[in-house]
Parts: sequence; structure tokens; C-alpha cells
Amino acid sequence: MRLQAKDIYLDTLTREHCLTLWHDYEYDFDNPSEELRLGLADEGAYEWYDEIRRLQGKVNLRLGIFLNDRRVIGDIALQNIDRVNRKCSIGLAIAKLSNRSRGYGEQATRLMLKYGFEYLGMERIYADTLENNVGAQKLLQKCGFKLEGRERESVYLNGQKYDKLNYAILRHEYFAGKAK
Repeated sequence: MRLQAKDIYLDTLTREHCLTLWHDYEYDFDNPSEELRLGLADEGAYEWYDEIRRLQGKVNLRLGIFLNDRRVIGDIALQNIDRVNRKCSIGLAIAKLSNRSRGYGEQATRLMLKYGFEYLGMERIYADTLENNVGAQKLLQKCGFKLEGRERESVYLNGQKYDKLNYAILRHEYFAGKAK
């Protein structure tokens, strides 16, 4: 499955792509969004790939984010797909700091929203981010997500407490935004 945008496309991740992303991932010390994980061996990338394969098409749809020159730069997923209640979460990661804040995440998010709403028939897609991740907040708002709540001091990360922000976009909001 390949979904095309202007500067990027989404496609299936191979074992080698997962290893590349594993090696390329750069921790953002100025804007941490997850624990710093030092000393992880390549086996972690292979375990991640096995997990992707195990969940793919069942409760997750995870795809690689590729530049048009075929370099893999990140991944994006519709996760926790609940076909009964027609909702799921969305999450993405761009491996290298130099590829962040360049519009690639927004293009990938818009492609996945289209797939989720127009092909999977989702009614609600939600995302969580930390209060310090201003880039993710801006991306979600650009793509039509609304802030729904704040879980105060719910994440303890690197010795500091952070609020978790809950965002969502509903099907009718997505289609209203496309009409603009």
C-alpha cells in the first residue's frame, strides 16, 4: 500500500527500514517526548518489526514515511483500531531532528486521516502529546484536531512531571475542513 503526498509517501515498513529508523533516531534533549533509551541493541529494531507484523491490519496500521527519493525518515500509525466504536489513535515519529518541522509530519498525518476516515470509516481519531511538545500540538491543530482535555502531571519523564494533552478530530470535522 502506497499513499502519496507532495514531498513524502507512506508505504510498508520492512525489517531493514526498521533498523534504519532505529539507528537514525535522534533524541530531542530540548523537547523530550519519551524516555532516553541508551544502549539498545539492533535486536530491539527486529522486535519492533515483529510487533508491527503481528498487529498490522488487526488493531494497527503502521507505515513508513519516505521522502520521494525513497529514504525512510519516520513512521506513522493508526493504532488501537476499534471497528465497533469506529475510532482509533494516531501517532508518528520522525527519526532525525533535521527532518522535523519541515512539513513531512503534516503531510503524513493528512494522508492517514484520509485513509482512516475515507477508507476505514472511522468516526473519531485521537492523539495524545506532552505539554512541552509544541511542534506536535501545532501539527495536530493544523490538521483539524481539537484539544479535548489535559491530564495534569500524568507523565513523569527524565525527573520532571508533564501534563498530557488529549486531542481528537471527528469525521464531520474532517470533511468540513476538506470543503474549505
